[in-house]
Amino acid sequence: MNMELEIRMEDKTDSDRELKHYWSECIGAGRAKEALRADWQQQFSEAVKQFGIKYVRFHGVFHDDMFVYRDSYGSGFGPDVKLPEVLYTFSYVDKVYDFILSRGVYPFVELGFMPTGIATQPNTLFWWRANCCPPTDMNKWCELVERTVEHWVERYGVECVRKWRFEVWNEPNLVPYFWTGTRKQYFELYDATVRVIKKIDDKLMVGGPSTSVFVPDDRYKGETEDRSVEAATAQAQDYDALNWQPVWIREFLDFCRQKELPVDFLTTHLYPTDNAFGANGEMVGISRHADATYEDLLKLNKIIKESSYPNAELHITEWSHSPSSRDFMHDTVYAAVYIVRAYLKSIGLTDSMSYWTFSDIFEEGGAGIGAFHGGFGMINEQGIHKPVYHAFRMMERLGDKILHISERGIITTGKESGSAAGIFFHYPNELNGKGIGSSENYAGTLRLSEVGKPIQIHQVIEGLKPKTQYAVETLDMDHGNVLKQWHDLGEPLNLSQEQEKFLKKVADELKIQFFQADEKGRLEFVSELKPWSIVSFYQL
Repeated sequence: MNMELEIRMEDKTDSDRELKHYWSECIGAGRAKEALRADWQQQFSEAVKQFGIKYVRFHGVFHDDMFVYRDSYGSGFGPDVKLPEVLYTFSYVDKVYDFILSRGVYPFVELGFMPTGIATQPNTLFWWRANCCPPTDMNKWCELVERTVEHWVERYGVECVRKWRFEVWNEPNLVPYFWTGTRKQYFELYDATVRVIKKIDDKLMVGGPSTSVFVPDDRYKGETEDRSVEAATAQAQDYDALNWQPVWIREFLDFCRQKELPVDFLTTHLYPTDNAFGANGEMVGISRHADATYEDLLKLNKIIKESSYPNAELHITEWSHSPSSRDFMHDTVYAAVYIVRAYLKSIGLTDSMSYWTFSDIFEEGGAGIGAFHGGFGMINEQGIHKPVYHAFRMMERLGDKILHISERGIITTGKESGSAAGIFFHYPNELNGKGIGSSENYAGTLRLSEVGKPIQIHQVIEGLKPKTQYAVETLDMDHGNVLKQWHDLGEPLNLSQEQEKFLKKVADELKIQFFQADEKGRLEFVSELKPWSIVSFYQL
C-alpha cells in the first residue's frame, strides 16, 4: 500500500484551519511534595522546553506533607509563647509554585486533599496517606481555601492568578478511594469553594467536577456507586456497543444552575477503560475501542452546548490509554502511536487534554520497581525518555495552521514562519479499531508487534523556500524502543551507571533522514511507514 500526497503551501483545503496544541496546554504530575525534588524539577524543565507546556496539575496541595494547615507545631516554643489554634504556612507551596512560574508555566490547581486536622476519615489512600474525605467543618475548609488563595494573590498578583485554573477536588465519584462522601457532599464542597474564591476576585477561574470515567450503566446515578448494576456491563459481549456516558456531568451542571453557581470550566478524566464488577463480585477490566476518547469528547461538547453554561471551557485533566501506574504498555512504542492518533483525531474538541503524567517520579503506589515498571511518565525515574516522550516532541513541532489532515497524519504550517511540518503514523488497520488497552489485555494472546504491513509515504510539498533543509525523523520498533533494549539487558532491577548511560543513548537514537527543497521550493521525500511507527518531518 502506498500513501501519496501533494500539497501546495498556498492552497486552501477543507481542513485549512487553526491548530491549537491542546495536548501541551496542561500536563499531569503526581503530587505537590514530589515537585520539591531536584530530579523532578530537572525533568519538568526539560518537558516545558521540549513540549511548550502552559499548565501543570498535581494532587496534594493541602496534604499534610506540605504543612499548609497547622493545628499543632511540635516543640521549641517557650511556655510564654501563645500561638493561634490554626496557622497557615506556605513555605513549601511557595517553593513549588515559585519554581513552576519561573519556567513560564501556570498552576492548574487541584484543591485537595483534606488536612488531617479537618478530615472526617484520615489515612484513606496511597502509601502517603491522602485524606480523601469531606471536612469535619465546612467553615474550616472555606477558611483554608480563602487563606491560601489570598496568599497566592498577594504573592503573585491578581493578574497572574486570574490565569490559573482552580479545580475542586479529584475524582469524587470514586468512593471510597478519592472521596468517602456522597455526591451531595461533593456538590456542597463545590458550592462552598466556588463562593469563597469568587468573593476574593470574581475573575478567578473555578470548575469541576473532576470525575472519572465514562461508564455504560447507572452505577453512579445515586449518591454513591451501586455495584449491583455493573453485572450486565461485565457480562456484555461487545463493550463498544454500550451507551457510554460521563459521570456526574449533567447532574453537576443542573446543581450549579439551580444554585446559580458559576462554572468557568468543566473537568473530567477520559481513560478509555472501565472496571465493572460481575455478579460474583469479581472485577472485569474493560478496554474500549481506539476512538473512544474522540466519541466521549463529542458527547461532552454536546452536553456543554445544551447546558446553562454553553461558554464553559472543557479540560480533560487526566488522560492516557490506561489508568494504571503499573502497566507496561505505558513504556512501549504502541502507546506512543495510540496517543498521537487520539490527539490528532480529537483536534478542536477540548481546551486541554492533560497527559497523565510527564514523569515516573510518581509515588501513589510507592516508588517504581525497576527502571521500566509501567509507570505513567513520559520520562522514567532515571531521566530516560520513553517513546511517548518522542511522540509529544514530534507533535510540538507542528505549526499552528492545518494544511491537510487524514486518518494517517497531519501537515501544518506556521503562520509566521511559513515552514511546513507534519506527522504520519501507522496504527494498523488490521486491529479493526481496537484500542491497545493495557499490557494484560494481550498477555498470551495477540502480539501487537505482528499486526500490520508497511506503508510507503510519498510526499510532495510545493511553495516552500528554495533550498530549505528538512529532516524526517522516525520512531518505530527498531528506533527509540528503549523497553526492548532494557529487556535485552536482562531487565536489571537496579541500573548500573553504564547501563543508564547506554539506555539514555539508545532511547534517543531515532532514525533521521535529510531532504532539501529544490530551487523552485518543491520538497519530495519517500519514507517507509512500518506498523507502530511515527514519522515527523520538519524544517531544520
